[in-house]
Amino acid sequence: MSAQAETVAPPRAPAQTDAIVAPMRMSVGALLAYLVLGVAVLIIAVPLVWMVLGSFKTRAEILTVPIRWLPASVGPANYLTAWHDAPFDRFYLNSLLVTTLGGGLKVVNGVLTAYALVFLRFPKKSLVFYAVLGALMVSAQITLIPNYVFVANLGWIDTYAGLIVPSAATAIGTFMFRQHFLTIPREVIEAARMDGVGHVGLLWRVILPMSRPTLVTFSLLAAVWEWNDFLWPLLVTNSLTMRTLPIGLTYLRSTEGATNWGAVMAGTVLVVLPVLVFFLWAQRHIVSGIMSGSVKG
Repeated sequence: MSAQAETVAPPRAPAQTDAIVAPMRMSVGALLAYLVLGVAVLIIAVPLVWMVLGSFKTRAEILTVPIRWLPASVGPANYLTAWHDAPFDRFYLNSLLVTTLGGGLKVVNGVLTAYALVFLRFPKKSLVFYAVLGALMVSAQITLIPNYVFVANLGWIDTYAGLIVPSAATAIGTFMFRQHFLTIPREVIEAARMDGVGHVGLLWRVILPMSRPTLVTFSLLAAVWEWNDFLWPLLVTNSLTMRTLPIGLTYLRSTEGATNWGAVMAGTVLVVLPVLVFFLWAQRHIVSGIMSGSVKG
């Protein structure tokens, strides 16, 4: 036996082993999550990048095989062609009016209906809410024919009223605002009522300031729905001067197979850009607005 006893390390406790293995497992899970997110971003971003780069290319460069990602030169030629080949100024005006007024009516309708469902007392209120939930299950395409007949009977074909009014009702907006209003502390509501605040003051001075994330989120959703809507404006308008941007893009395509795809992509960029700018401005409110009211029914 040696003069100096050999030092034996004590066995590692299970708790210490778990403390080391757990971060490794979390790291693997986080890596997989980031990998999936990266793939999703690529799937979404690659077509957008191709569209933006293609808006500066000639038709020959776009159709070249193998693919050439970068254009030979960067210039506004395709954007000028798209703007002059179709009345994009008129399309922009129509889309702005329809989006602003139609989206605004959706927000107002959703706020007022949700306020009534949460803060007012009236018979069969639960039944009304169930009817709103039922409306969520109805596809928008099912209402096209009834809405068209309604608009035609009123003489609103090829008018702004026909474009805007039928889409003012919103079941999803009512549901979102109702769920958020239920999360507002009752103490705040009671304090406002003790101060003599009526329904209008309560909504304008208390409810809406506390609902900004939900307001911004639904405003963005409503604006995107109105801006991108293709089928309803196609049905209810006849003249070129009443068309909106999504329909206006079809005027850049040639029926003879000689479509200038650079101009089409430039026109698409002109359509996407306003929505993208609005989204970048509103993105910090979106997650909190969607999650608002998710834990209370």
